[in-house]
Amino acid sequence: MSGRAFIERQRRLFDDVFKIDELLVVHEQIDGTMSAVQKRLVFERGDSIAVLLLHLERKTVLLVEQFRAPALVGRRRDDPSTTDGWIVETVAGMADVNETAEAAAIRETFEETGYQIRQLQPIARFFSSPGGTSERTFLYFAEVLDADRTGQGGGIDAEDIKIVEMAIDELFDRLARGSIEDPKLLIGAYWLRDQLKPRGSNDAVLSKPGAAP
Repeated sequence: MSGRAFIERQRRLFDDVFKIDELLVVHEQIDGTMSAVQKRLVFERGDSIAVLLLHLERKTVLLVEQFRAPALVGRRRDDPSTTDGWIVETVAGMADVNETAEAAAIRETFEETGYQIRQLQPIARFFSSPGGTSERTFLYFAEVLDADRTGQGGGIDAEDIKIVEMAIDELFDRLARGSIEDPKLLIGAYWLRDQLKPRGSNDAVLSKPGAAP
């Protein structure tokens, strides 16, 4: 449903790399009446971007692998002794203040992989976890060639990013097995599978950069 919602008060409780806001809100309910004032905590992240990169010459997808502390914490709910905190995901990052999602996608792709992309095709825009955070993710598709790699990649500052090149068929096999843990990659893989017809025919991949599948 869509209805009316009002923020009566908003104040920042925690202000660091991550930010937490306390909101007092009222909203229209299913029966049409307005709710009482409710307190909600919002993990404020701003907007993020993600890019599914397809290497046209090699018929592979270019992904990244890095250590993620939340992944380690989550996996320890199943196995308290695990030391595995690494996850394979799409290129991703946060958009800077006053930076468009498209500009952030181009910047993050170069920083993480060294590839210079120029044309982006939107796949989806979604809230990563709307029950707790305001973060929206803008997911894109882009194509690259060997000649587009003009940088080293690996991230900047303290980032420790490994580039993972994965065959398209392997990506789809992981999709079928339910072994993809990154939601950005999961959405992107479903989208890419729908674009490549018939499935498994890599010749169906785009014949020239920038064309729509």
